[in-house]
Amino acid sequence: MNLYSSLARPLLFRLSPEVAHHLTITSLRVPLTSRLLSLGKKTPSDPITLMNLPFRNRLGIAAGLDKNAEAPLAWRSLGFGFAELGTITLHPQPGNPKPRVFRYPQQQALINRLGFPNLGAEAIATRLRHLRERHTLHDFPIGINLGKSKVTPLEQAPLDYLGSLKLLQPLGDFFVVNISSPNTPGLRDLAKPDDLRRLLSTLQDFNRSCPKTKPLLLKISPDLAISDLPELVAATKEFELAGIVATNTTIQREAKEPNETGGLSGRPLTARALSLMHVLRPLLAKEQILVGVGGVMNSNDYQTRRAAGADLVQIYTGMVYLGPHAAWEILKTP
Repeated sequence: MNLYSSLARPLLFRLSPEVAHHLTITSLRVPLTSRLLSLGKKTPSDPITLMNLPFRNRLGIAAGLDKNAEAPLAWRSLGFGFAELGTITLHPQPGNPKPRVFRYPQQQALINRLGFPNLGAEAIATRLRHLRERHTLHDFPIGINLGKSKVTPLEQAPLDYLGSLKLLQPLGDFFVVNISSPNTPGLRDLAKPDDLRRLLSTLQDFNRSCPKTKPLLLKISPDLAISDLPELVAATKEFELAGIVATNTTIQREAKEPNETGGLSGRPLTARALSLMHVLRPLLAKEQILVGVGGVMNSNDYQTRRAAGADLVQIYTGMVYLGPHAAWEILKTP
């Protein structure tokens, strides 16, 4: 048992999940904090080049942990190989009413119905521009997760996503199109073939017009029907997306699982996310990558996800339960 699980986690878990998260992110904005937390450990090394980007290892931070791009340097100091920031929307928004995040320690689970609270694409672009001006992150790619603003009607979603991409395209190394959160009304409808093709066409047409085309990936729901996956993957091939991120949180519940409204993540999601990956990998083109996320809580989950064809793996809820040494624990690095 380490100091986080025996001392820090019990103290943090006395606070509401959002307050604990805010305190953690605020502390990680101070560079010294993450350096002290790393205890001088050497960064886990498993270098790989994917999407023409160099990754120092294959484990990254999933979208949701760093919604406003507050602590990208901290994730690097804590041993991760990359970070996906956001979800970011074109318009600033407060998200859904509180309380909206719930812990279930016995199940190693979280439920959230946050609704994409963030400062908006323009403010976050300013923050990332300052980061890029001061730091070279040559082996630590920064991904940006894009979502739809709640105030934007569904039929105008492509223009909403496009507005964010226009502001952020020079500042991210890759972009993830999020059509899979259960907490923005109607968002998952964008997985319908016609709506998805219209969205991807709009984003990729602009992306290709930029001085440097950036890899685009699609983040999908674990609640999709298996029969829907071939057509969805076909759309990613048609518009030459770099790959798929599988998966977001689930709204499905088994009898003994927490039943609060929102997206369930952590241990209850492990098997569901893994089973979807087994279906997706053979459908993807050879050059497309698969990012495994959802219920990665320990080293065995990481290895299982890799064996199922994940080129990269991400954690979110695992970070809450494992703490600052999660990268070393999952990658089994002393």
